[in-house]
Parts: sequence; C-alpha cells; structure tokens
Amino acid sequence: MASKRSPRRNVRTLSALSPKLDFEALVRSIIDLHESVRSQATKAVNVYLTFRNWLIGWHLREYEQNGKDRAAYGDRLFERLAERLQERGVPRADDRELRRYRRFYEEYPMIREALPPELAQKIAASSSRAIRESANPKFKLDGRTLVDRLSFTHFAELLQIDEPLKRAFYEVECVKGNWAVRELKRQIASLYYERAGLSRDKQKLSKLTQAKAQPQTAKDIVRDPYVFEFLGLKSKEVMGESDLEDALLDKLENFLLELGHGFCFEARQKRIVIGGQHCFIDLVFYHRILKCHVLIELKADDFKHEHLGQLNTYVSWYGKHEMSRGDSPPIGILLCTTKNHAMVEYALAGIDNRLFVSKYQLELPKKEEIQRFLEKQIGDTVKE
Repeated sequence: MASKRSPRRNVRTLSALSPKLDFEALVRSIIDLHESVRSQATKAVNVYLTFRNWLIGWHLREYEQNGKDRAAYGDRLFERLAERLQERGVPRADDRELRRYRRFYEEYPMIREALPPELAQKIAASSSRAIRESANPKFKLDGRTLVDRLSFTHFAELLQIDEPLKRAFYEVECVKGNWAVRELKRQIASLYYERAGLSRDKQKLSKLTQAKAQPQTAKDIVRDPYVFEFLGLKSKEVMGESDLEDALLDKLENFLLELGHGFCFEARQKRIVIGGQHCFIDLVFYHRILKCHVLIELKADDFKHEHLGQLNTYVSWYGKHEMSRGDSPPIGILLCTTKNHAMVEYALAGIDNRLFVSKYQLELPKKEEIQRFLEKQIGDTVKE
C-alpha cells in the first residue's frame, strides 16, 4: 500500500516546493523562454556561418596547394570560381569574399578545434597537409571561445588589421565586453589599441572603455548582413531602423507610385558595399521620364548634416556603379520626420545642367506635397 501512495506524496511534495504562478508570471516565463531560445538559435546560425566561411577558406587553400588543374585557372581562380558559385545561388561568394575566407582560414587556424565532429572528420579524411599553428599562439584566444563569442562580421573587421598583436588585443577586448560589431568598429576608429599603448594605467583605461561600450544583442546578430543572406532573408525583413520608419517607408513607397510622376520601384533596403562596408539605401526608384535613379533616405530624426553626407555618398556611388548608357545622374531625396519633419532636402549630387534641373523640378513631386504627406502619415502612425 505504501508503495502505491508514494508517487502521490511525491507529487504533493513537488507542488509544495514549486511557486504558485499568477497569470503575469506565466507571461513573463514564456517571454523569457522565447528570448532565451531565440538567442540560442541566432547564436547557432552565426556559429555555423563562421564554420562555413572558415571551411570555404580551407577548401580554397587546399585547392591552391594540391588541385590537379589549378594551373589552368592561375590568377583567375577566384574570379572564375565566384562566377560559378553565384550562378548556383551561393550567397556572399564574389571574389573579394572568397579571398577573405581564405585569409580567415589562414589567420584563425585554431577554429579547427571548435568544429563539430562531422566537419572535423571530413577535414581529417581529405586534408593532405596539416593545418599550421597560429603565428602567435600565446596571444590568441582558443577556437571555441572565438566562435562562441564573435560573429563572422566581427572576424571580417578584425581581418582588416594586419598586425597580429593589435588584432589579438581587439579580439580579447571584444570578447570581454561582448561588443557589437558597430562598437568594435568604433573602438578601432578611436585608436583604442594605440591609446592603450600610451596609457600609464591600462587597466583603468580598459574599465572606462568597457563601461561605455555597446554590448551585442540577439537583434544585432539577426541584422548581421552575413547572417540574413546566409538564411536567405530579404534586407527589408531585418534592416528597418524603427517601427516608425518601417511604417512610413511602406506608405511612402505606395505614395510615390500613386503620384504618377514616372516612379518605377526598384528596391527596398538596397544593399551596396563601399570599401568593404555594407550600406543600405531605404528606397530606390528609377524615374522613367528623367531617366535616372532616385534614392530616398528616411530619418526618424531631426535633420543633421551627416544625413545629407550619407545620402550624397550613396548618390555618388550609384552614379559611378549603376548608371547605364543614356541615364542621367542619380538624385537623392532626404526626408526627416521629427520636429523638423517639414524639412525636405534634395541632394543634386553635382548636377549643374540647367535643363535637367528644370525638368527635375517639374517632374518630381513638389516639396510641399511630400511635406503634407509625411506630416499626415506621422500623425496617423503615432496614433495607431
């Protein structure tokens, strides 16, 4: 009899030990679970993206050393390979990226120790030579720590540093502070390594720097260009800066198309690469009357001169890389939404042809027209 009642007593005991949850506690528990699982999922995706790129580098190096027909491709190996891979839909496989993957493999041989068994066994079975040791092992973090704590976008930034000791310094500081990629770039640009070398109290400088640093979040990983292309996501799905901007861009896109001024939609959150840095243009249209691209940047912010500089950079890049024969130079439109949301600036990017400017003023929506639209949409969106 005692043995039959025992399970029931155990249930009562466990119930007594468990806290009684109210509805709000249930909500919090599920949210915490969701955030935890999502964080682990994005981390797993990022880890396998790192493995993928490191292994591509391994394959490239292996072929360069031992490929039977490598002489037939010579200096054009990366170019030819990029063409074939892009034809097959492999993302991030242009020749620049392929060279980056090879260097990634060469500079981070310790990542091999973090490979899951199935990948490590394939390398062991097919590799014709040993992977070399790190040039400065005493300054390097172990492969598992690097893969767990840094995204491939972190590695891409670090690979731009040629000096091993300097790169190792930023690796350690980045891992210690769980820096977002943006923070890593900011610290490199602020010459943190050089300042640390000149500082008398390096520990104090490190504490002050880490206290002000921006840590990485799960959202940063999801928005990572490498990750979302690896997952086959569209830029629009992950790159919106705010709910307000997303809502306004949705309506602005339809507004311009409905005006009938000749706008033809081309892209949303258009990714361009300038000197290895990934930039995203909010909206890109082609104007069939003006025969030019129209780039639109929307800022849920006051007008700032750096906004205009950013847009002018995009316009200049488009003028060099995207113009076809017969096209007029591209046009940039900057829209600012808060406080000074009535400010609408047109960046002409060096256009000085009077006839073209006159046609531009005639065919594009009037400034007041866009101002009224933007003011109304901001009011409606905030109320929703």
